[in-house]
Amino acid sequence: MAPGLLYVTMQPSPSLPTAQFHDWYNNEHGPTRLRLPFCTNGFRYRATDLEGQDASKEKPEWLAIYDITDMDELTGETYMRLRLPEVKSQREKDTMAQISVDRRLFDLVSERSSESFRPLEEIDAPATKANVLVSASQSLYPGKRAEFDKWYEEEHIPMLSKVPGWLRTRRYVTSSIEGIDNEDQLEYLSIHEYAPENGLDGPEFKAAVSTPWRNQVMSEVCKEKRRRVYDHYYTFGPAPRDLSSLASSDAVPTFTSPTSDTKSWSSSSGSTPAIESYITTPDGVDLPYRLEGSADPSAPLIVLCNSILVEWGIWDSFVSSFLARPENARYRILRYHTRGRSPANGSQPITIPLLASDIIALLDALRVPRAAAVLGVSLGGATALATALKYPQRVAAFVACDTNANAPAGNRKAWSERIAIAEAERATSATGDYAVVGQELAELTVRRWFVPSSYEDPALAKEIARVKDMVARNSLEGFKASVQALWEYDLREEMKGAQVKGAMVVGAGDGVLPATMREMAEAYGRGGAVYRVVEGAGHLPMVERGEDVADFVTEFLRA
Repeated sequence: MAPGLLYVTMQPSPSLPTAQFHDWYNNEHGPTRLRLPFCTNGFRYRATDLEGQDASKEKPEWLAIYDITDMDELTGETYMRLRLPEVKSQREKDTMAQISVDRRLFDLVSERSSESFRPLEEIDAPATKANVLVSASQSLYPGKRAEFDKWYEEEHIPMLSKVPGWLRTRRYVTSSIEGIDNEDQLEYLSIHEYAPENGLDGPEFKAAVSTPWRNQVMSEVCKEKRRRVYDHYYTFGPAPRDLSSLASSDAVPTFTSPTSDTKSWSSSSGSTPAIESYITTPDGVDLPYRLEGSADPSAPLIVLCNSILVEWGIWDSFVSSFLARPENARYRILRYHTRGRSPANGSQPITIPLLASDIIALLDALRVPRAAAVLGVSLGGATALATALKYPQRVAAFVACDTNANAPAGNRKAWSERIAIAEAERATSATGDYAVVGQELAELTVRRWFVPSSYEDPALAKEIARVKDMVARNSLEGFKASVQALWEYDLREEMKGAQVKGAMVVGAGDGVLPATMREMAEAYGRGGAVYRVVEGAGHLPMVERGEDVADFVTEFLRA
């Protein structure tokens, strides 16, 4: 297993809209590679050494590098399939037809780093951290590699390490998978990384590149040499998240991947920029998500967590009301389908802690060090609370709606009876592939969730019908697995020492929960949590009174 580097330079033609280029690379091409288990990271860099000249095919503006754990994987079926014409999207074909691409593969030779070095892909690395990358490559005269290696390891890297801001140097050679037999055809690449503030123009660097040994190597050992300088531009994750390119009218209006698991909408489509895709949890479960809101890549993120048996559409009214307020234009909003929506839920028992870890997996995949807030309702409310308790460094605030701090004594029996109702109906999905919850339990559930007056409100009739359809279409196996999270949990002891800013919100018509959640608010941490009752709402206040909930959350986050 030989680790190495995928090194790609690109120069778009003038005919390619800039936003289309970035949208394709940031939201399709890069994340697809980062989903491969042997591709650990990916970065884009922009040249800073053009010195007033136009970028060209010979001196391209853009560089992308990917660390590969096993270079042999780049010849395997998993990777090679991505490059097949029938697998590529039409957008990828149209975009790449307008780009000059130089793709090179390298095996790792050596690596040294400073004590202050931190990998850019670390989730808590600042989004604004733009390191400087110097790429130096050489070809050698035959039989000169040993001398070249000796100079690099014994003099050059030690001297570079004294340059202020030096972070890391990695050395590579043309990968063995390229099948090059002649030594004089090999390329030797060094990647030097520096902090944004550095001494590349200082005396230490000048000393490193002007020694007698270095001059001898450059004249007698190196046949050809090239040097490029870049600034960090973008760090890929395994999930598309770049709304900024979609905010441009030059981006492709709408995009759907060939497998239909990724979709996006740009400003040119007449809608708010948004991305729908999926992340894969550490235990292999795919969680679909929707990202929308501010196009600023560092904008604060709000995570919305569903109740059991529904989709992210329960938040539609809340999201539209929340983002309509000018002061909330600075937020991004992430919605997702929790485990239990589909039949594929992994082999682990679904518990509240596992559901909380799913939120962290989402934040990691989208490279969000800390969520501005996590909002959840019912099972999602318990999940939001647990996330704040178990990962306080990753959550600045939470809002738990219509939930309990511990499982009520009758939960297991009540939910088991509901499972029996669904099993008796024997309903199947529209495609007939799997069993679903069905209409009978959906009707009983929705009748319990909404207050009677909502059924008499023509404005809510369509919404209630939509929620009922969500319940009816939920995977039966997924329901049976996820409902177990509600059978046995207790967060009360952890709540006592909690420090994350919190709020307890409840529909006035949601049975005993208004009193229960008042007690939760009083018992939370040292100073308690904010408590709010939503009048005219039952178990899903964000559906019945989305605007009221948006008003409260706006006020809560501003306080």
